[in-house]
Amino acid sequence: MRLRYTAACVGVTAAALMVTSACGTDGAKTAAKAVDKTDVIMAALARATDQTENLGSAQVRMTTETSTTSPVTMDGTYSWGHGFAFDVLMDTKAAQMQQLHAAAKTRGVYVDGAYYYEIDPQPSGPLKGKEWMKIDASVVFGDKGAEAFQPSSGAGSPAAAMKGLKYANNVDDLGKETVDGQSATHYRAVVDKEHMGKFKKAYGNQNNLFGSVTGGSDSITMDIWVGAKDLPVRMKQRFGSLTVTMDFEKFGATAAIKAPPAAQTGDVTEQVKKATAQQQG
Repeated sequence: MRLRYTAACVGVTAAALMVTSACGTDGAKTAAKAVDKTDVIMAALARATDQTENLGSAQVRMTTETSTTSPVTMDGTYSWGHGFAFDVLMDTKAAQMQQLHAAAKTRGVYVDGAYYYEIDPQPSGPLKGKEWMKIDASVVFGDKGAEAFQPSSGAGSPAAAMKGLKYANNVDDLGKETVDGQSATHYRAVVDKEHMGKFKKAYGNQNNLFGSVTGGSDSITMDIWVGAKDLPVRMKQRFGSLTVTMDFEKFGATAAIKAPPAAQTGDVTEQVKKATAQQQG
């Protein structure tokens, strides 16, 4: 197994799959002041946040893009009712996983603070005979950055990202637009590094794998389209050179997400950390 190659593909896919949380209440001490129409916008976003949080899960379609990689599209379930988790299918070639998985689609799961990738059993090494590859979130965000994403907190979920909007430096109402055939109001918000709270250790650090993909991020720009029943239709976030777009297909009533069987899983966390350090060193 080529661990340098594995580190590169994980940097694109795993980082992109955990980018929906702009800031957190633990570290951000001051919220944006509501003036003029800003208070109306913030009230609308607060209603959308409450609705999203209460539903607890959604079927989503997500696309990630960077300045140096091809777009990667993923479809599946995001769940945040009892801690953040997801279960998605992605194009194997676009995700640069073809050296580990021959099928056209690769399944990716995040649960209990770790990423799991469906793979073909390898002939040797830590993935010998295994059907899944496990990588801890600390590989992507660094040890300190990963502490912000406690599994039980829901951090990383769409609901957590929307909660972070109250710490935005500025917000705008960009008017009505049609998205996926639905009429929606387009809002835009910018959160700077000082208001990312505990997440700035994850997002603003160019020395971790996420930072190496994005080039580091001093601010996060978030566009959100809110449709009927005060629910988001689309969410787009820009972190440095990384852009992630998430379309919400259906809310609620999704299956529980579980980690793959331990006997079928090979943990390459330490190996990928070493390979990443060598690439960055």
